[in-house]
Amino acid sequence: MIKIVVDAMGGDNAPQEIVKGALAALEQDKALKVVLTGDEGKIKNSLSGQKYDASRLEIVHCTEVITNDDAPTVAIRQKKDSSLVVALKILKEDEEAKGFVSAGSTGAVLTGALLRVGRIRGISRPAVCPALPTAKGGKVLIIDAGANAECKPVNLAHFAIMGTAYAKAAGVENPRVGLVTNGTEDHKGDPLHQESYKLLKTLKDINFVGNVEGRDIMSGDIDVAVCDGFSGNIALKTAEGTALAVMSVIKSNIKASFSAKLGYALFMRGAFRKIKKVLDYSKYGGAVLLGIGKVVVKSHGSSKAESVCASILQAKNAAAGSLISDISAMLSEVDLEAIGGEG
Repeated sequence: MIKIVVDAMGGDNAPQEIVKGALAALEQDKALKVVLTGDEGKIKNSLSGQKYDASRLEIVHCTEVITNDDAPTVAIRQKKDSSLVVALKILKEDEEAKGFVSAGSTGAVLTGALLRVGRIRGISRPAVCPALPTAKGGKVLIIDAGANAECKPVNLAHFAIMGTAYAKAAGVENPRVGLVTNGTEDHKGDPLHQESYKLLKTLKDINFVGNVEGRDIMSGDIDVAVCDGFSGNIALKTAEGTALAVMSVIKSNIKASFSAKLGYALFMRGAFRKIKKVLDYSKYGGAVLLGIGKVVVKSHGSSKAESVCASILQAKNAAAGSLISDISAMLSEVDLEAIGGEG
């Protein structure tokens, strides 16, 4: 049985959709136990009328909530009875708790995980790592997708190591790592990316395939896209926005004429449903915060039950696959001093 702690009050649709997602995850995985932190009364109201295994669901009452309007560091230090801080305290202190999920404030989750749980030894900059679909039917990991706007080459080297470990935990035998910059040639990029390129080539346990451009991220030719957090966040949000725009354009054109509607109904409905499923980011769970001492998953702020469920199962599977120890093992094989220390 693997225990995952869930911030029931985090996100735009809390606690109703968080609770529904937790129940769905419990239904899908009988080896899962969930701890919900938050307002007990509101959580129980959301549970009313639902069927679930009470032996695998625990509620820990909290009186405070951290919102997107709160300054992350101040909120983590002052709102000690918030659903987020209490959840992270359980994650830190309870040996049975293996992972944490929240759809709440990204800054608060990042800050709280660092201050309350702590980082993996050797990693100074934990990174946000979401997965995106590729043109070849697989997934690509983007790391970092927003935690670190300014980076040093050693940070990007750590991102490559952590991304490789995560991809291997997800079943990719020899993950291909690409450095995202403004051209594929060896000399492309600013000084950060030029030095990072040289450094990544020296890492023997990393299958570094060279520089890649933004258009290559979802091509299926790489498994891990290494970025500084500023570029990675733009790439992620652009991909999400493009997917929404494409579906919107398709939908509006289908509605534009009777013949288009007829063609869709007779021949294309199944194909478009498959496309929509592939492009729907809610199917892929949340972004894993790599570099923290236990599994932390940040779900999208607007997550509904399906996405919450996927994030909880994602955290459970990452914990079951020994992701944290795998990252530590890979770091132990690297001469940290030679690549610039902990950054």
